[in-house]
Amino acid sequence: HVQLVESGGGSVQAGGSLRPSCEASRFNPRKYCMAWFRRAPRKEREGVAAIGSDGNTIYTEAVKGRFTISKDNAKNTLYLQMNSPKPEDTAMYYCAAPTVYGCPAHQSGYTYWGQGTQVTVS
Repeated sequence: HVQLVESGGGSVQAGGSLRPSCEASRFNPRKYCMAWFRRAPRKEREGVAAIGSDGNTIYTEAVKGRFTISKDNAKNTLYLQMNSPKPEDTAMYYCAAPTVYGCPAHQSGYTYWGQGTQVTVS
């Protein structure tokens, strides 16, 4: 079965950088979209960024210009380069993937989820 395993979270100072990653097993990122979501304390889970099979990217407004989503198809790995993070970026970050082509408009369209990696910005 498909597995998504995040790593690379941690604590970082505001203005620094961090690059969480998500390794996919039994999943082909060449064919499907992959995305990052996050859930901050006492808030709903929200989409952060997505990357389609064609490499096109989508970002939530709050992270545009600071975060970059990318993937290495050869390594089946998704990345989130976080530059100049802010305290409000503190959250559990999850990677997710759908079973349909294209990037679903809503998080309910994503079938596979990782266990999450904590990012704390101070």
